[in-house]
Amino acid sequence: MPRALPVPGGIVVLPLADECDAAPSVSFQGRRVLVARDSGRWQAVVGLPLTLKPGRHHIEVAEPGGAKRTLAFTVKDKKYESQYLTLQDKRQVEPNAEDLKRIRQDQEIIARALATWSARELDDVRLDQPAAGRFSSAFGLRRFFNKQARNPHSGLDIAAPEGTPIAAPADGAVIETGNYFFNGNTVFLDHGQGLITIYNHLNTIAVAPGDVLVRGQKLGEVGMTGRVTGPHLHWSVSLNGTLVDPALFLPEPIAAGAPATAAKP
Repeated sequence: MPRALPVPGGIVVLPLADECDAAPSVSFQGRRVLVARDSGRWQAVVGLPLTLKPGRHHIEVAEPGGAKRTLAFTVKDKKYESQYLTLQDKRQVEPNAEDLKRIRQDQEIIARALATWSARELDDVRLDQPAAGRFSSAFGLRRFFNKQARNPHSGLDIAAPEGTPIAAPADGAVIETGNYFFNGNTVFLDHGQGLITIYNHLNTIAVAPGDVLVRGQKLGEVGMTGRVTGPHLHWSVSLNGTLVDPALFLPEPIAAGAPATAAKP
């Protein structure tokens, strides 16, 4: 299981029932939730939106036999730090009318990709670090571009030279690839049950929609396309349609900054 952190932008892991042949069906705020086996029990792995208010919340559980119940959990508050960045390309801060049209089209494609649900059962919900490099910007930072407030940082930035290989952090299928105004060259991977990973600002993309990848297989290379101040991989993780902190899915030594292995050629 990933590490539980019950804060906005974090994850809560809730034990459901002793293992049986069929998994319970779980939803949170109207969206299906990942359910996986761990230590002989089914567990619900719930992504918590950055906009979620602290306090008591609950999931809806439908047992295989038809019984329904709710499970409550408590979300704690968290204050994320601020980050101030200066961009030379003013259009990346104040897009013109043509840019805004493209951004709206991008948002529709991205929303469809993040809404993907496949029923594949996951034996391992942990992820590998997708590229070797230094963590340069944490998830959840309150961001200011040219002193103007923008949306919080929706992923984990890994600073690395252009051309550094990027690997699939777990088995998955390519949902979509494309070039977007803010995100640059991008790949979306579906790992099953609403667990989706996203790779932004790539130099080159080495896969196509429909490709099935194994853990460690190369999917592209680090670049600096889209809205960037230097070469890096912006890596996002989505659970039940909400972006959460990718570091929670990494083994603790790597999440703390230990070197990661390189992608397979």
